[in-house]
Amino acid sequence: MILVGTARIKGKSRSHFKVFGSYRGDFADNEARNGHRVSLDFVARQPHDAGMKLILSTHNVTLTKAIEDHVLDKLDKLDHLDRWAVDARVTLEHDHKRLPEKQFSCSIRLGVRGPDLFAEHADEDLYAAIDKVAKKVEQQIRKRQNKRKARKHKQAARGKQTLKERGL
Repeated sequence: MILVGTARIKGKSRSHFKVFGSYRGDFADNEARNGHRVSLDFVARQPHDAGMKLILSTHNVTLTKAIEDHVLDKLDKLDHLDRWAVDARVTLEHDHKRLPEKQFSCSIRLGVRGPDLFAEHADEDLYAAIDKVAKKVEQQIRKRQNKRKARKHKQAARGKQTLKERGL
């Protein structure tokens, strides 16, 4: 829990501060020793869950509320799968010189710890391109999680085997 509050010190200006975890009263005790009267009023807040930062850019596409909502729905699903994602850069493009089957393209770069995840797809429908590129990034997230899980189990099995060999 994060406690956010202001300290009112008699004869001094207000000071704002944040306390992470439990407050033990060090600030108030220190000021009381100096002869100041201190009253603390805290408001308990839940940890800030900002989610990932979104950068949505378009080229030759007018961004409507429906398109934006569709992209946000897909990114919410990706955020649910990998809660450590820092930011997402989504680029929507329309190129009338391409074949009709590949006029609309969408690319997503998901900033995560380690190498970023990137996928792009071109399709005749913008919504279909968004769906397919979100599915590609989702597969990359799942692959990454499976590798991490397999590595963890491999180490645990190796430790268990060494204990068995020692006769413990």
